[in-house]
Amino acid sequence: MSKFEIATPGAPGQGGLDRRHLLTMGAASVLGALAGWPSQAAEAADRFVWKVRDPKTAGMSAAGLAGIGEAIQKQIDAGVINGAVSAVARHNKLVWHEAQGLADPLNNVPMRKDSIFRMMSSTKHVTAVAVLMMVDAGKIALEDPISRFMPEFKDMKVAVGPPDAKDAAQVHLVPANRQITVQDLLTHTSGLPAVGRFASGPTKLVNHLERAPGDTLATWTPKLATQALEFQPGSRFLYSPLEAHGTALRIVEIVSGQPADRFMRERIFEPLGMVDTYFNVPKAKSSRIIPLFDRVDGAWKPAQHILGPGPYTYIAGGGGLWSTARDFMLFDLMLLNGGSLNGHRLLKPQTVELMRKDHVGKLFKQWFPPLTGHSGFGLSVRIVEDPAKSNGRSMGAYGWGGAYGTESWVEPERDLVAVFLIQMANPPYGAYQPFEKAMQQAIIA
Repeated sequence: MSKFEIATPGAPGQGGLDRRHLLTMGAASVLGALAGWPSQAAEAADRFVWKVRDPKTAGMSAAGLAGIGEAIQKQIDAGVINGAVSAVARHNKLVWHEAQGLADPLNNVPMRKDSIFRMMSSTKHVTAVAVLMMVDAGKIALEDPISRFMPEFKDMKVAVGPPDAKDAAQVHLVPANRQITVQDLLTHTSGLPAVGRFASGPTKLVNHLERAPGDTLATWTPKLATQALEFQPGSRFLYSPLEAHGTALRIVEIVSGQPADRFMRERIFEPLGMVDTYFNVPKAKSSRIIPLFDRVDGAWKPAQHILGPGPYTYIAGGGGLWSTARDFMLFDLMLLNGGSLNGHRLLKPQTVELMRKDHVGKLFKQWFPPLTGHSGFGLSVRIVEDPAKSNGRSMGAYGWGGAYGTESWVEPERDLVAVFLIQMANPPYGAYQPFEKAMQQAIIA
């Protein structure tokens, strides 16, 4: 018997109403949906209880799911990763949630199911949801110029020069052809420059701004408006590590009247039951934070968090969240359910559809063709357009990951959410793929 064999109960577990049952609902429900507002029956379909269910009730095989644990254990035994927490839910039923390996390989500390991870760029689609909530509230439009909220950004300049320029004299500034929009921020097409250690290209020679200790979104974002853009807004896709989503989150602060971390906590985390997600982890929970390691010459070595040790006054909408597999499962289930979970609606269904629609087209495909040439890009999420070139992930699946190996995604076609979390300063490319393949093989209906 595999150590990862799942015990299946004699009777199916209680669960929410399967979305396929919505097809049998009456005229009132249909009219409600046509009007753009979820019906009571539709809301009932978002029910989710955090309890591992009989996989058969979700169209999955217990033996197949055990293969997930075996695949991850092979990576651990080979020294590819030190440990992982993974979770799978299908048809609003949790069918897999396991912690494997070591959180701290130097001190032999086991990984826990509630271990807290640095989510890095997995933060970005949470920030996108915060922005879209304000779109639904009528306080933001995606086509709004960001100067509507911060006039400092009205007359931006673009740095033009050779990509390998060595001297500022080789770089000249030209006016931006148009203003940066809110949508540009969420699609990495704004041209806002990376700063500090992330800076590159001609802007590195003419921009000399660094975030100062104590900077906040309110103090930092206007300073960014003094810097030259990397390209004309809307003309390219160039990944923005922190600045674009930080600027987007500052707009949320302005229109909501709340600090970003408070807005996230009160409007997203608490309604969804995300009890372990923070921009600054409370001291009482700090023992569950996974130390950051790197694999160097076959040995595990401590590594430094790129954002520093904290506490953080700058709320990094592009990479500042700390969270758990459980919490990110709940967040992505909200997206799978069309913007609501357990009766708490964050987004309208049509807004979720807008989020997972390709807004960038060829610009994303041209960014790095070997990896992005077969994908679309929505509002802070990659969208699968060719399953055969996406490790078998289904058509229309969407999600994003973080620099330290955090990955989560939503598959509407399979009615599934998957979360795979590791924590390495330089994780091996595609570390999630054995988990994903084993998960796919567990689907039986």
